[in-house]
Amino acid sequence: MWYDISRKFVYEWLNLSGNLGDIVHFFIYDSIKILALIVVIVWVISFLQTFINAQKVREYIKSKHPFYGYLYAAIFGVITPFCSCSAIPLFIGFLQARIPLGVTFTYLISAPMNNEVAIALLISLFGVKITLAYTLFGIVISMLGGYFISKLKLEKEVLFEIKPIENKAQNGQKLSIKERILIAKDEMIDVISKIYLYVLFAIAIGALIHSYIPTGFIQRYTDNVFGVFVGVFSGIFMYSNAIAIVPFIEALVAKGLPIGTALSFMMAVVTLSLPEFLMLKKIISFKLLTIFILIVSFGIITLGISFNYIF
Repeated sequence: MWYDISRKFVYEWLNLSGNLGDIVHFFIYDSIKILALIVVIVWVISFLQTFINAQKVREYIKSKHPFYGYLYAAIFGVITPFCSCSAIPLFIGFLQARIPLGVTFTYLISAPMNNEVAIALLISLFGVKITLAYTLFGIVISMLGGYFISKLKLEKEVLFEIKPIENKAQNGQKLSIKERILIAKDEMIDVISKIYLYVLFAIAIGALIHSYIPTGFIQRYTDNVFGVFVGVFSGIFMYSNAIAIVPFIEALVAKGLPIGTALSFMMAVVTLSLPEFLMLKKIISFKLLTIFILIVSFGIITLGISFNYIF
C-alpha cells in the first residue's frame, strides 16, 4: 500500500520522473518502511520486557549449548523478509532484549542473505540443488560469523546505550498495562531520537546508489579469475533487496557469468550495503563494524569460489 501511495505522490502529484523521481520515491518509501519497523519492533520488545526477567532469560540462554542460539537466529533470519537495512530494527530490538551479541549478529547476517521469497525465486531459476546449497551456506556463514564475533568479546564495542527497563519480575512492582505501554513508548522515542538522522541519511545514500550505479558494471569487471572478489567489493556499493536482485542474477548467469561469482555478488549486495554500514555506525564501533564486514566478506568469497568449483 505505502509503495503505491508513494509512487502516486512522487510521479503524479509531484510530477517527477527519471532518476530524480526514482530517488525521491525510493527515499520516501524506504524511510516510512524502516522508521515504522523501528517504531513497532522497539515498542513491542520494550513492552514485552516489562513482563520478562532479563536475568532469567540470559541464564536460560547460557544453560543451552551455544549452537542452538546461533541456529535459531539463523533460521529466524530465513523466515523474516528483511533486506540489510530493514533487518536493523530487529537487530536493535535484540540488543534491547540483551540477546548475546554473537546470536544477534547471526540474525543480522542471515536475514537479508536468506530471504524466503528470494529462495523461492532461486528455486524457480536455478533448481533445488543450487538453492539448497546457497541457503545452507548462508546459514553456516551467519552462524560462524556470529560465533567468531562472540569469541572476540566485543560487547563493549556496542555504542548504543542499553538501559535497564522497569520490570515487575526484577523489582517487585506491579505495573498496569497503561504503565507498561508508557514505558515502552518512552523507550521507543529514546531510540528513535538517537538514530533517525543516521537512518534518513543512509536511506538517501541508498536512493542515490540505487538510481545511479550502472547495472552493467558487474558484468564488465567480474568475468575473470578475480570475479568473485570484484563482485563482493562492488556489491557493497549497490543497494537492493534479494527479491529485486534475483532477476538480475539470472541475466548474469544466462550471459555466461559463473554461478558462484553471480551468487557472491548477490550476497554482497543484500548483506553488505553502504547504507547499512552508515546505520550500524551509530550503533556499534568502527572496530566491530570492520570485523563484521571482514567476516561476512570472507564467507561470501568462500561461497563464490566453492560454487564456481563445484557447479
